Amino acid sequence: MPLVEASLLEILACPACHAPLREDVEATELACTSADCGLAYPVRDDIPVLLVDEARRPA
Repeated sequence: MPLVEASLLEILACPACHAPLREDVEATELACTSADCGLAYPVRDDIPVLLVDEARRPA
């Protein structure tokens, strides 16, 4: 089951670096596709939380 609608995912971008986002359904988050950034933003109650302060840094 998708986390967000495909049409919404097409226009969303990472707030930190403006790269496209991809869904990580298992982790319930949207992940930045940039190799330099890689932040992962949580999706809570079907709403993407696109705040850098709320993002998970890559391991």
